Amino acid sequence: MNCLTAQVPHLGTSSITFRPGTVADSYPVFEVFERTLADLSRRLGSTKPTSASDPAALARMWEERRSLYEHLARTAEHFWLAERDGQLVGFSRSILRGGVRELTELFVLPGEQSSGLGRELLARSFPADGAAHRSIIASADFRAQALYLKTGVYPRFLIYYFGRAPESVRVSTDLSFEPITALPDNLKRLGELDEVVLGHRRDVDHAWLLTDRQGYLYYRSGRPVGYGYLGVRNGPFALLDARDYPAVLAHAESQAAAQGRGQFGLEVATVNQAAVDYLLARSFRIDSFMAVLMNDTPFGTFENYIFPSPPFFL
Repeated sequence: MNCLTAQVPHLGTSSITFRPGTVADSYPVFEVFERTLADLSRRLGSTKPTSASDPAALARMWEERRSLYEHLARTAEHFWLAERDGQLVGFSRSILRGGVRELTELFVLPGEQSSGLGRELLARSFPADGAAHRSIIASADFRAQALYLKTGVYPRFLIYYFGRAPESVRVSTDLSFEPITALPDNLKRLGELDEVVLGHRRDVDHAWLLTDRQGYLYYRSGRPVGYGYLGVRNGPFALLDARDYPAVLAHAESQAAAQGRGQFGLEVATVNQAAVDYLLARSFRIDSFMAVLMNDTPFGTFENYIFPSPPFFL
């Protein structure tokens, strides 16, 4: 469906229209995300306060997330807004990177859910044609997962958030850790590592990540064998050999401790046994909010990978 506006009678008595989103829509989209996430957290049994109920916390979250939302808007393959009587009530967005189409977001305000609006948005942003693979990092909301299953993507593994107050840690290693910037040679090395670990490149995302957090390339005997990103939010990390995770994560945690950060956290695929075992041994705590990777056909070597936080995309 590629109409710029369309009325969908079964979605309610007043008019629902759809239009393409732009960078200028980033803050309203962020508000819908936060309000919907707060409702999901409540339904999943969480009693933690959310940014949606605290204007000051919401403003801080927006300052932290603004760059991400604008990056996704600028580089989206499909970005659709649903409005009722001119007010935003839902949105969906997908990106296309190296033949992999990924649904980064699909959120509908609580009062508009179970009306078919999510299905309409999904059809616009997540078509089945024109991509080698399709992927979603989905929440634990089973209603949403049922909708995604109908598009032909299936759960592969869970993604847990591990966190703790960081400490300086030492792990013996022959790796060297070199901070990097968005120079062409560095982007080339990052892309080559992605081709091995993920099966595709996403240079545009690395260019953004290097403006949002500090990137490191890891070398062994002068050869790049992995990368990682550190900052207020951490990840992604990709290694050619998962056995290097203890040394890499010790370096990352130590950097966070040296910078005086109160929390160090990672979004870890549960198939990444090397990272999971190391983090549990370090007494990292698992957050109650989890995600699940869904795709149409398996790809990538996620045993060697840690997702970016927040996990909007691979």
